[in-house]
Amino acid sequence: MKVPFNDLRAQYHTIRGELTPAIEELLESCAFVGGPALARFEEHFAEYCGTRHAIGVASGTAALHLALSALDIGPGDEVITTPYTFIATTEAITQTGATIRLIDSREEDGCIDPGQLEAAIGPRTRAVVPIHIYGQPADMDPILEISERHGITVIEDSAQAHGAEYKGKRCGSIGRVACFSFYPGKNLGAYGDGGGITTDDAVLAERIRLLRDHGRSTKYEHQVEGFNYRLDGLQAAILDVKLRHLEDWTEGRRRFAARYDELLIGTDIRPLKPRNGNLRHVYHLYVVRVPERDELLPLLRERGVGVGVHYPIPLHLQPAYSRLGFGEGAFPHSEALAREVMSLPLYAEMDEAAPEYVVSVLKELVGAGA
Repeated sequence: MKVPFNDLRAQYHTIRGELTPAIEELLESCAFVGGPALARFEEHFAEYCGTRHAIGVASGTAALHLALSALDIGPGDEVITTPYTFIATTEAITQTGATIRLIDSREEDGCIDPGQLEAAIGPRTRAVVPIHIYGQPADMDPILEISERHGITVIEDSAQAHGAEYKGKRCGSIGRVACFSFYPGKNLGAYGDGGGITTDDAVLAERIRLLRDHGRSTKYEHQVEGFNYRLDGLQAAILDVKLRHLEDWTEGRRRFAARYDELLIGTDIRPLKPRNGNLRHVYHLYVVRVPERDELLPLLRERGVGVGVHYPIPLHLQPAYSRLGFGEGAFPHSEALAREVMSLPLYAEMDEAAPEYVVSVLKELVGAGA
């Protein structure tokens, strides 16, 4: 049996009949930049997230950079986040001229550790960026309480958390502003790069709209210097079709994740478990921990099991951040996760027998001491 890590072709085949007319309508209108398709998607995505505003942008990285820039974060400021994330989170901080301030994640779930936040806040701290890693919301109540007390802004990195919920609130509606990626492999993915920003702050939303399009208020009048960070109409039309199916796809992912949970009971393979509480995990990735991870990967792939690693090198140990001066042991939980995590195949269209096959191969290899 072959179980791919993801299968975007299978997803496409389920919605091809809706996508084709949406794309043809866009092509006939020639509204390739901005236009009705973008406005529709922004309206629908804001409604889905439970926010007043959604702004389509060029990528998840652009979303983070725009959010920080719109808040006038720049040289002399510090932004707190965790090294257990994709580099886009910290790239965006550096691109504003601000300084990255890192705190560790929690080993049990990979989310930023609120218990370390207050001690990291200094006179130059302007914002904290919690990551809803793998589709599970970060523990937002203590983050919000500490941030409000110190007057710093909470920017949600929701790149993996489309539809996730924390105590009844959708990710994207919890902090002052939130940033999404619509990279093709995301739970809500475009057919190219794309991103989005959500907020209830009308003034901030208007500034983000200005900055994403060269800072212009009319075609040739520029209020400020901005960026070319627009989401094109074709991707917006595709995303609007896919958004109609996101809840069904999410429930499919959650069902397969629950099946993995059942099959892994009593084994030495440890899933990263959702925290207790009123949370909705949307399982962008189903992640397990195995000490012999690097030896298992090629053996699983030889048996037809598509697996991934998210993420094998925490940011503080990346060559790009050697200037920060951190060595091994600086953030032990992030480092332990990076050594042992492995993402199993998971997508809504997966064969019903796939989890059984994946776990049977895992048990066989782990039991053999691979």
